Amino acid sequence: MIGGSLSCSCRVGEHVPKRVVITGGPGAGKTAVLGVVCRSFCEHVLVLPEAAGIIYGGGFPRRPGAPVRRAAQRAIYHVQTELERIVLEERVASVALCDRGTLDGVAYWPDAPDQLWREVGSTREAELARYAAVIHLRTPSGRDYNHRNPLRIETVAEAAAIDERIVAAWSGHPRRFFVDSAKNFLDKVMHTLALIRAEVPACCELMRAG
Repeated sequence: MIGGSLSCSCRVGEHVPKRVVITGGPGAGKTAVLGVVCRSFCEHVLVLPEAAGIIYGGGFPRRPGAPVRRAAQRAIYHVQTELERIVLEERVASVALCDRGTLDGVAYWPDAPDQLWREVGSTREAELARYAAVIHLRTPSGRDYNHRNPLRIETVAEAAAIDERIVAAWSGHPRRFFVDSAKNFLDKVMHTLALIRAEVPACCELMRAG
């Protein structure tokens, strides 16, 4: 977990962390945006690592069969919830930015979504209630799609399809914001930073003034 690099004048001893999801299909720019976040906010904004990156980067099988896909999404769910639990129990962060959230798993689950929630012992309603806000960065199309991530295996068409499934997975969240792709990626970054800044509590004045 990485906190922002700016000092903060906040004198609150403990925070009740607000969980904000940064999501989107492959190539949407989440990694780049979150890198900017770490240089733009104070230490009370924590960026959680992507659970899927931990799982697949550690050698978890990544094959197309349904049994492997089910196992991967169950593992990702449990890693995600434990990462979030650390933040909630430490009470250092005022805002915890989640690189994807639990409902993203629905976009990759091979069966009906309700089966995923039964297998992990939860419900869709409970998962929606976990997060204060959802910021969805849309996947670019055509030649603007970024293939450079070594863990990214999707084609342009596959990435677009996943992006739409993520849209459906998070439907019903009361505070969902979309950030469309832009010719100038900096515009996308600045739009996302503004949405994040709006979630920052008043006690962290430097974060609000950035």
